[in-house]
Amino acid sequence: MRIKSLAIAAIALAGLAIPASASAVTYIGSGSVAAQPVLQALFATYTKQVNHQVHFTYLADGGNAGVKDVQNGTSQFAGQARTPLPSDAGTTYIKAFMDGLCLDVNKSNTLSNITIQQTHDIYRGLLTNWSQVGGNLTTTIDPVGRDTNGGTYNFFLQAVLNNEPPASNVNALTADGLVINAVKQDDNAIGYAGLAWQGKKGIKALKVNGIPCQANKISVEPLKYPLSRYLFFVVPGEGLSGVPKPLLKFMNWARGSKLAASVILKAGGVPLPKKK
Repeated sequence: MRIKSLAIAAIALAGLAIPASASAVTYIGSGSVAAQPVLQALFATYTKQVNHQVHFTYLADGGNAGVKDVQNGTSQFAGQARTPLPSDAGTTYIKAFMDGLCLDVNKSNTLSNITIQQTHDIYRGLLTNWSQVGGNLTTTIDPVGRDTNGGTYNFFLQAVLNNEPPASNVNALTADGLVINAVKQDDNAIGYAGLAWQGKKGIKALKVNGIPCQANKISVEPLKYPLSRYLFFVVPGEGLSGVPKPLLKFMNWARGSKLAASVILKAGGVPLPKKK
């Protein structure tokens, strides 16, 4: 049976207006670490340039944790880096922007390309030495990933591991930034993190199946990069009728305005493709 509450919202958000009598309000969100840099930039720009009365707080506790926060009422919305699961009952997903999950290695590693199959085999413990993959290293591979609170963990589980559990040698961390730091500090490491966390000194993103993990490769031809994905807003209930109109107006702005698109690109995300 199709679970209606798990459908990605296709409901038009246009035309919603904030009542003239609206006073200052703060909306509480939580969830995706991958989405955090982009969301924080959107929040700041919206409050400063669009509606001074609307403010946001956001706890980056992981996409899966954020959805639970929405389900139990401690958050009014969540950021999420994976598509809906049956455990998300009672929530509605809304596409917010696009992202690519990059595979990063230490700058000392001369490897430039990796396949999905090789990545699968590394994180399943089937490939354990860099000499089996390529590049200049002949040392033990140190794979780094996300913990189960992150929606990125589930995305990687589905897109790379075919829903097989990661091997016991995978160092599971709580945030993309921690993954990046671990790779930076370990010549033998490989890790995964979203586009907004790229460009840090000491790491480099690999091509995946020959395609760079870059915003232009995702936006010019959406979903061409093998690990491209949508990042979502998650709200409580089936549909949007129970969500405050000012919050929906922000989401509509974030999804479609030119100003929001420029903010998303600058922060490391990719705006949603324009409808033809």
